Amino acid sequence: MRIRTKIISIVLPLIIVTLTLAGFSAYFASTSGISEIARNFLGFKAEELEKYTENQWKLLVDNNFTDRSDMVAATKAGVEAFAYSIIRSNTELIAAFDKEGVIQMQTGELDLSPAELRQIRILISDQSTEMKEISLGGIERVGKGFWFEPFGWYVFLTEERDTFYSSVNRITTQTIYIIAIGVVVAVVMLAWLANYLTRPLNDVVKTMREIIADNDLSRRVQVEFNDETGELAHTFNIMSEELEGAYSKIKEFAMDAVIARKKERKIRNMFEKYVPQDLIDSLFANPESMLVGNNRYLSILFSDIRSFTTISERLAPDDLVNSLNRYFDIMVDIIMDKNGIVDKYIGDAIMAFFGAPVAYENDTVNSVYAALEMVDGIKRFNDQQIKLGKPEFKTGIGVNYGEVTVGNIGTEKKMDYTVIGDAVNLASRLEGLTKEYGQDLIISEALYGEVDGKIPCRFLDTVAVKGKTKGVKIYSAKRDLNDKEKKAWDIHATGMDFYLNRKFKEGIACFDRVQEILPGDKVSLMIAERCNEYIKTPPPENWDGVKVMKTK
Repeated sequence: MRIRTKIISIVLPLIIVTLTLAGFSAYFASTSGISEIARNFLGFKAEELEKYTENQWKLLVDNNFTDRSDMVAATKAGVEAFAYSIIRSNTELIAAFDKEGVIQMQTGELDLSPAELRQIRILISDQSTEMKEISLGGIERVGKGFWFEPFGWYVFLTEERDTFYSSVNRITTQTIYIIAIGVVVAVVMLAWLANYLTRPLNDVVKTMREIIADNDLSRRVQVEFNDETGELAHTFNIMSEELEGAYSKIKEFAMDAVIARKKERKIRNMFEKYVPQDLIDSLFANPESMLVGNNRYLSILFSDIRSFTTISERLAPDDLVNSLNRYFDIMVDIIMDKNGIVDKYIGDAIMAFFGAPVAYENDTVNSVYAALEMVDGIKRFNDQQIKLGKPEFKTGIGVNYGEVTVGNIGTEKKMDYTVIGDAVNLASRLEGLTKEYGQDLIISEALYGEVDGKIPCRFLDTVAVKGKTKGVKIYSAKRDLNDKEKKAWDIHATGMDFYLNRKFKEGIACFDRVQEILPGDKVSLMIAERCNEYIKTPPPENWDGVKVMKTK
């Protein structure tokens, strides 16, 4: 028998079993129809009760009895009687609640727990008419309600969940049993057929394992069938003969490969302390690219320790080095965890970039998250500094996104994998602005365009950094905002719109509100002072809101 026939003999029973199970799956799908009928029936009852209630109220309106409490009470009693009349099982329950969730009508015993009362109040607040699953009196129920304004009632018709889905649960259980039986039958058949069909293959595998165990390439397998498995056994025997003759050469090649691998690992271990891991991988994969640069869009991050000279004067040299090393350990780990590359240390400053040599999908977002985690990391570092009796570090971080030239720059004797370009200079200038604006982190307008909607950002100002005449918008960012911060940021954004449209008084009002919410907020205070100056001395007609910075 050819192996093709054997495959058919395996696949055919599986197809039969699959078709059978597909039939039961279709039957199982019908349960959704049953659920829909039950939902429609419950919805129909709710609609009928709502119509009846509206008709009863219309009678009061038509007869001008709406002001008579006895007639209104009689109408409510009639509604309650009608509610009792449409109940078809002991597990059904109809209840009406006022705006506070107090029960005004019920067709059965109902004691609400505090948690259940909160759920009811939510339904009342939303005036929900959707089908809901809710716990009432400690029993899970399925229900549908409506709000009746004249009575101030929220009427809720419910059925116990177990009763509502009883038919579906029964069909589901039966289907599970059928599927389980079908699977067992299929597994038994497949196991028997697989054992029969793979016996020659098992012989080949057994022989291969024996060869691997004792390196005896003289072993052969028996050719049992005149089919593809027989051809496999015959081919295996030929291969063994060829390998036996070439075994000595393979050992030589393997030894050479091991030696080369050890050399590569040694080189990696030497340079990983100084060169980014991604760069090492790239260079080993393509050594010719070492002196080739290219232009690409990256995120560039600068971080600097403020007043570092003062700190260095307060610490002994060894204490200063130890503090810096602990600081760099925290910052570098954060950058590398976000797939960033630490370009260089510039004294106490860190320069890093994201997106080269390997570009990842979320490089821009990761660059901002890295900066935010660095802000958190410096807090942990300062906690340790306080415990050690050492001065705290205060840092500023600037992140920009733009086109740069990236590559190994230098000579064959000394080179750095780095980035250069105007976008790098702007990132450095943004870091310098953090102290001016009282922010831990400032990002550029270009980077804001990449992360807007993914990370909460706040428009700070439009500035022309030193050496530039064109202004760029700058933003701060946070991982999450509390309610106060969100409100303050929204008001600040409105104030900035007024400011840029020369409506300085309106802008001041907004910034004053920000100060009330976030006392001591430096940005709103700064812009408010600027508005006051412009009220006294209006800016020229061509004023575009750009603040020209005189220092770095």
